[in-house]
Amino acid sequence: MNTNQKSYALPIAMMFALFFMIAFVTGLPSPMGVIVAKQFGATNFESQLGFLGNFLAYAFMGIPAGMMLKKIGYKKTALSAIIVGFVGVSVQFLSGQVGSFSVYLIGAFISGFSMCMLNTVVNPMLNTLGGGGNKGNQLIQFGGSINSIGATITPMLVGWLMGDVAGRTIEKANPALFLALGIFALAFVVLLFVDIPEPHMEKAEDKKVKDTHSPLSFRHFIFGAVAIFIYVGIEIGIPSTANLYMTAQSSAANPGLGIDATIAGSIVGLYWLLMLVGRLTGASIGAKVSSKTMLTAVASTGLILILLAIFSPKSLVVTVPFIGTVVPISVIFIVLCGLCTSIMWGGIFNLAVEGLGKYTAAASGIFMVMVCGGGIVPLIQGWVSDHFGYISSYWVMFACLAYMLWYALVGCKNVNKDIPVE
Repeated sequence: MNTNQKSYALPIAMMFALFFMIAFVTGLPSPMGVIVAKQFGATNFESQLGFLGNFLAYAFMGIPAGMMLKKIGYKKTALSAIIVGFVGVSVQFLSGQVGSFSVYLIGAFISGFSMCMLNTVVNPMLNTLGGGGNKGNQLIQFGGSINSIGATITPMLVGWLMGDVAGRTIEKANPALFLALGIFALAFVVLLFVDIPEPHMEKAEDKKVKDTHSPLSFRHFIFGAVAIFIYVGIEIGIPSTANLYMTAQSSAANPGLGIDATIAGSIVGLYWLLMLVGRLTGASIGAKVSSKTMLTAVASTGLILILLAIFSPKSLVVTVPFIGTVVPISVIFIVLCGLCTSIMWGGIFNLAVEGLGKYTAAASGIFMVMVCGGGIVPLIQGWVSDHFGYISSYWVMFACLAYMLWYALVGCKNVNKDIPVE
């Protein structure tokens, strides 16, 4: 395929914008959880329902999104995803107007459908627009970096917008929602009028051949799918609970730190910034260090950091670099976990699809379904924090990271090499 990259500069830019939007909209439930906790009196468990709504949509849309890609192609799938995303964010805006927690959750659920569809299309579409090979891979790496930037900005921006405790309402977050709507609208208009190559759209003459095996025939893939489910929960749960912990007022039942939401959002933003650093580092050494070694190293480091966060005394405080706020050192250990979660997705994916051959495409669709763990695991952590405290809830993260280490050391071994994959 000979794709002229210069000719597709505008749609490539829009794909970068959508990479940003995936992180931006997916990250909204974290600071919005702080808002609904104040505006609607939601518990820690209930404040995580936004993530549940967002990621539960992946369970419904993961495989259908892959089928859409084959049936109608990149362009129509992307346009459909943008429309759904516009509707989802609009419903979240409406929830602020009517003051309804239920409407907010519906908006988060609709947004999740869009994020699943976009996640399915943006990576292969960027690779195609770049002409495949090294150039296509390079565009995807750039897209991933922009995704991390979006994740970094979200808690900082919404934290700044929500202001002090008394004024925390969804309406305060409207500028962030308007930004999302504007980017969606611009991307839709640009993609609507641009021709995009569709090398992977299913042809009329293509025939479906019945196969006796599937990705689920491979034990290491099943364990890997569980690892993806848990990983997304780790990535979301660690910073989201930290945000709740820092912004909650101190009480005998579940003492928080009572930090201003703007500052807390900036501290959580450092977690996502460290994920960007970790991804860039992982990309630079990926050719020399195996996925097994990298996943083992980050899972082990994550376990140590979580233990330090749990057992560090609250009286031991430090100043947050670049921000200047004094916090318990446990918060720093939690933020540093961003370096560990940064490369887990790629490491798990590579180990789980090793040796799958023709079943790799179907495996990708199943992975997208398992992203729903990003809504379920933080919900479990939220319930634990309600009953046992914010810091104690990180034992949930410890258990999840322990599974990651087990998968890297034992679970990733392919014991089904007798299955034909050509």
